[in-house]
Amino acid sequence: MTPLLECIEIETAPNPEFSVIWLHGLGADGNDFAPVIPELHLPKHLAIRFIFPHAPVQPVTINGGMSMRSWYDIYTSDLVRHEDEGGLRASQSSVQDLIARENARDIPTERIVLAGFSQGCAMTLQTGLRLEESLAGMICLSGYLPLIDKVDKERHKANQDTPIFMGHGTQDPVVLIDRAQQSRQRLQDLGYHVEWHSYPMMPHSVCAEELADISNFLQRVLVK
Repeated sequence: MTPLLECIEIETAPNPEFSVIWLHGLGADGNDFAPVIPELHLPKHLAIRFIFPHAPVQPVTINGGMSMRSWYDIYTSDLVRHEDEGGLRASQSSVQDLIARENARDIPTERIVLAGFSQGCAMTLQTGLRLEESLAGMICLSGYLPLIDKVDKERHKANQDTPIFMGHGTQDPVVLIDRAQQSRQRLQDLGYHVEWHSYPMMPHSVCAEELADISNFLQRVLVK
């Protein structure tokens, strides 16, 4: 059995009723987004366990083969012409194991949100669309839909109606907004409910306006 990913965990209140599994981007680690929790200004009564896993360390082709934390290898700057399908699927399995652990800790999948930035966004969609149990929601930041031509055949109906938040900066030089818009269009063509937000002048990062939108989304999908 593959060991669980190492994670940072932060609980907003005792006895969490919900979980948010938040996946970082290339070269970062779980510490990257842990500081945003106070900035979400969530209601104090909303008991959430935030889980920030660390991706494995592995060589990344586009960065000269340098080893760093990465959910999968990246071969080309356009991100999709040649994809690391094996790496995507291996990390998908690791994320599913984290969901299963939350289930074992009495958090049902319907009370779990998958979130991710950049590569973590790709993993959120890679995992969430194929998951056999319904999530509360997916938060997809500054990323794209991987294996776009295989989604239709591989997706599971369990998350057909799961709300999907997509946010992207108009000045993102790493994942161009056109790539994200193509992903959004593909998801909409497949009948998914996508809440799209673009942020003028934002590069490959997050901003205060986006954090406010994420907070509103979380409050909607976790309190039904």
